[in-house]
Amino acid sequence: MLRLHGYWRSTASYRVRIALNLKGAPYEQATYDLRTDAHKDLGYLSLAPHGLVPALESDDGVILESPAILEWLEERFPQPRLLPEDAFARAAVRAMAGLIGCDIHPLNNLRVLRALRSEFEAKPEAVERWIARWVGDGFAALEVLVARHGQGFAFGAEPTLADCYLVPQVYAARRFGVDLADFPAIRAAAAGAEALPAIQAAHPDRQPDADRT
Repeated sequence: MLRLHGYWRSTASYRVRIALNLKGAPYEQATYDLRTDAHKDLGYLSLAPHGLVPALESDDGVILESPAILEWLEERFPQPRLLPEDAFARAAVRAMAGLIGCDIHPLNNLRVLRALRSEFEAKPEAVERWIARWVGDGFAALEVLVARHGQGFAFGAEPTLADCYLVPQVYAARRFGVDLADFPAIRAAAAGAEALPAIQAAHPDRQPDADRT
């Protein structure tokens, strides 16, 4: 049995849940409320010394960082494929995932937003502009790629690792009130992916540690 260490609203944890569900891989969850720094507990740090989620416990050991986890899942559970067979197509999917995972998400995760508020005394409206800026810049590029390669999903006619990244980032953008009107291809691809039961089951609101208020 795999054990996913995460947090219901973490987009990186969300993308791993999507991949696990799409592949039908059984797993259990260990959850940490990032708002109370539960992920800084010594017990968790013994598994994940960087003190971030997600981490995946497997028979092979503990795997850190969602890109590494997703690649491991693709190798360990090869069906259904989340990376295309063609080498160029695989590179395109990885580029789309990287655009989100490297260029958008790190600038808007909890520890960065906390630093903006506490160390730089950014007011709420300034933080909102910060989030909207980096999501908007990243989505402007991603919109071109999804329009070019998507056929119902972010890339092609079947879900790929690109969708594992896209759906959580769209969720986060909506949560922070980012206007997505200029990104019709992204919205359509996210809607197509969100219609799948496996992806619906990964939604933050359906996780055991989700806020119930």
